[in-house]
Amino acid sequence: MIDHTGVSVSDFQKSKAFYTQALSAIGYALLMEFPAAVTGHADVAGFGEPPKPDFWISGGAPNDPPIHVAFRVSSRAMVDAFHQAALAAGGRDNGAPGVRPHYHEHYYGAFVLDPDGHNVEAVCHAPA
Repeated sequence: MIDHTGVSVSDFQKSKAFYTQALSAIGYALLMEFPAAVTGHADVAGFGEPPKPDFWISGGAPNDPPIHVAFRVSSRAMVDAFHQAALAAGGRDNGAPGVRPHYHEHYYGAFVLDPDGHNVEAVCHAPA
């Protein structure tokens, strides 16, 4: 079981604003933040459902190649809301909300590229 994961980002403040807005649509919030003076290497921010962050961003050289991160949500409406919020936050469309039957008949996902080109997805596996 994965406890937490994250990505490196080139512009910490820009990415923090992007993820704060985009992930709010799926019930995630910025829960923790530590400056480089505390971590010893970079500013970091943790997002998740209270009380524990499970997705972190870290300032620095962005991952190369960019990372794909998928957030499982409970409804197709949340997928749609994530896509809209991520685009409004400055993300670039990488796949509009819809069924992806090549994965399975109920796979409903949306994909957005974050400011560094990381492919961020919200996915619902429940039937319509």
